Amino acid sequence: MCELLGMSANVPTDICFSFSGLMQRGGGTGPHRDGWGIAFYEGRGCRTFHDPSPSVDSEIARLVRNYPIKSHIVVSHIREGNIGEVCLPNTHPFQRELWGQIWTFAHNGQVDRFNDLPLSCYRPVGTTDSEHIFCWLLGEIRENFPTAPPEKTFSEFIADRCRVIGERGVFNMLMSDSRALYGYCSTKMCWITRRAPFGVAHLKDADMTVDFYEVTTPNDIVTVIATDPLTDNETWTKVHLGETIAFQDGLQIP
Repeated sequence: MCELLGMSANVPTDICFSFSGLMQRGGGTGPHRDGWGIAFYEGRGCRTFHDPSPSVDSEIARLVRNYPIKSHIVVSHIREGNIGEVCLPNTHPFQRELWGQIWTFAHNGQVDRFNDLPLSCYRPVGTTDSEHIFCWLLGEIRENFPTAPPEKTFSEFIADRCRVIGERGVFNMLMSDSRALYGYCSTKMCWITRRAPFGVAHLKDADMTVDFYEVTTPNDIVTVIATDPLTDNETWTKVHLGETIAFQDGLQIP
């Protein structure tokens, strides 16, 4: 099954440390050899990288690992394909426009009867269940909200639609509209918020340690979401099954 990685921060922050661990799971310490992708939001813009090659062997992944791109929101994915061939159009995360904003979506799991979900104005480019679901979900949002609704109303709507999809199979997802980062847990997801006083973190999948005290300010707040904990010396919060979570500027939205 695929793995997800997301970040929400109150200041422009790079994800080099966390991505260094995730990319090892893409064919190194994990079986997810069927491509990877990552999206960095920079204001209303979004910088994306995709590669159908295993991340552990990808020169593009090494660039992302070594180049500290600063972002408020990041969505990343490493794929272990089950529906759709291994190719660039089937590589997450997927993107579409709504309300004049770039939406980014990545999915972990397999959903049955996904073709039964009727599509409206959005159509998939590839052949995955994930992209079909994203097109359906964004169409549902557009039909019910011609303009952006209040955050509480929108979060409740997303939670309802995610439960509908979750009833059809395994559906763990990350999605962002450049303002907030949303997640839904069907089977497995966790998160950690780092803020002052910062400490030392060590990756599970690579012999790499960082002292966040040395690379942050006392006002920084950074939340990382992952399928499985990326570090072995920190306490990660598990997301409950069937729970929707949302973060903005590093803080969880109630």
